[in-house]
Amino acid sequence: MRDYIKINAHGHLLPYPDQIPSFMKDKEVFWIDKKGRYMKQKGWKRPITDASFFLNEKLEWMERNEIDHEVILNLSQLYCNGMKRKLCKKVIQFQNDFNALTQANNPKKITSGFVVQAAHMKDALKEIERCVHQLNLRLLCLPTHFQTKKGVWRSIAHKDVEPIFELANELKLAVEIHPYDAPKMIQLEDEYWRFHLVWMCAQTADAYHMFTLLGYHNKYPNMRTCFAHGNQFGQINIGRRMQGFLGRPDLFKGAKNPRNALGAKNIYFDTLVHDVDSLALLVKRSGVSQILAGLDDPYPLGEMESVPNSYPGLVIDCGVDNNVITDEDRKYIWGRNVLSWLGKEKI
Repeated sequence: MRDYIKINAHGHLLPYPDQIPSFMKDKEVFWIDKKGRYMKQKGWKRPITDASFFLNEKLEWMERNEIDHEVILNLSQLYCNGMKRKLCKKVIQFQNDFNALTQANNPKKITSGFVVQAAHMKDALKEIERCVHQLNLRLLCLPTHFQTKKGVWRSIAHKDVEPIFELANELKLAVEIHPYDAPKMIQLEDEYWRFHLVWMCAQTADAYHMFTLLGYHNKYPNMRTCFAHGNQFGQINIGRRMQGFLGRPDLFKGAKNPRNALGAKNIYFDTLVHDVDSLALLVKRSGVSQILAGLDDPYPLGEMESVPNSYPGLVIDCGVDNNVITDEDRKYIWGRNVLSWLGKEKI
């Protein structure tokens, strides 16, 4: 008999096809076919690989897999990079209203995040205030990179974005930094799912690189930031970053020592690293207290029982079986640590 709560800190949810406003299909921003088989954007579609992409089926999936509570992030397809201000505002508000309604209707089962687009700063700050004070949302979802109005790609950890971090710190928000849009940034052919398997990990490592060099974990102590997918590449890259920091100080004027961020109490990582050796490095670098159970369901890169040799919580269980973490650690990773990141005492 399980004696601890299981909170998944990294989940995703689609609206049902008829919940998506018509303007989003008319503008080819995002829509789902009537049979619920594909999510679509202009020139792009992706199969909906599991019924639990949708709410009722999600709740059933959670019950089957003994997931007590789920943190729903925004849809990566709706970061709105490169989108004009007026359309961006409408899309962002739809996403946040949908997530807020999902949380309000399922408070014991769902905690929802909200998203803003840093290229439109005034709108972003207003939307943060609206989501926190009117929609009761306290998890800010940000992409690892955003596209400026001039079409330049920047890390989300950038001085131009500091007003967002300042407000998040003032409001004591949880923050999730998650990669997307690699094909728009990297000029390579899309083969063998390279952008999801390699470049998304590199995007997160890059955002973490900039975030810690700028010392944002110290500058904004009330903001609790989680980097998606365990910041897997960033965990192994600390030695190379230190070598560069010490070997070329002329390139790091005003930057903070990368090693100083290791174990920071307001930086978290989820467990979606796919193998126990990566989990062991994550534990060694940051400590168990900074690790959150994260499944990335229901995508096939998430820990889904529909994928061969996988199930929700696999890497955490392997960590216990291989003495990387203790059974007590497992309880904290599923429960207390997630609550700490969210700024909650209980669900």
